[in-house]
Amino acid sequence: MTKYCIIIPNYNHHQQIHEVVRTLAPFNLPIFMVNDASSDKTRDVLEALEQDTPLLTLVHHQTNQGKGGAVQTGLNTAYAQGFTHALQIDADGQHNLADIAPMLALSQNNPKAVISGAPVFDDSIPKHRFISRYITHFWVTIETLSFALKDTMCGFRVYPLAPYDSLQRRVPLGKRMDFDIEILVRLYWQNTPVIFRPTKVTYPEDGASHFKLFKDNLLISWMHTRLFFGMLRRIPSLLGRKFQS
Repeated sequence: MTKYCIIIPNYNHHQQIHEVVRTLAPFNLPIFMVNDASSDKTRDVLEALEQDTPLLTLVHHQTNQGKGGAVQTGLNTAYAQGFTHALQIDADGQHNLADIAPMLALSQNNPKAVISGAPVFDDSIPKHRFISRYITHFWVTIETLSFALKDTMCGFRVYPLAPYDSLQRRVPLGKRMDFDIEILVRLYWQNTPVIFRPTKVTYPEDGASHFKLFKDNLLISWMHTRLFFGMLRRIPSLLGRKFQS
């Protein structure tokens, strides 16, 4: 029996969060929001929101762990409480929440698969983010020897938690902006199906990006280096999958 919840990593996003939570209310799903050591102002907003939202549970980090660390805390909390699937969305309002219902329906029809958004961007996307996606897509194609992973940087996903838990017990996963990429490649390596659905992504004008151009690109580059060498010893199995499909 499947049991769904929602995971929201949050670091100093309080401008859009009331609207995000209000939009989630009709789904009647428990929400785990991980406060990744936000400012006192944001913490106050989130705690007040928790008081007004029965389905919302806050989980606090005392020190900032990064987006990946916050998502992993949310996923681990959900799995420990008996949930089978978790929808991951961002707190800043960039995801099209109208796509939640069809993504959940896809997951219910394909419970062993990760359901991931395939972003359709408008003109609000920062140029450096747009370029970095193409660089990452090139490397992911090499790391998987496949074009199957159409996008690995969109944090709008439904995870089956058992495959995630099996993976994170064996391999330490990136805790910052490298997480979304790495987990999808490694789940693909362990034969977890991934299904993509187009979704519009908008970067709000008043939104605050926590992508650190130098530091996060360095982390992502190091992650691709590790994944490349991990791919080398998986070449027989990856090519075997290619010829079987």
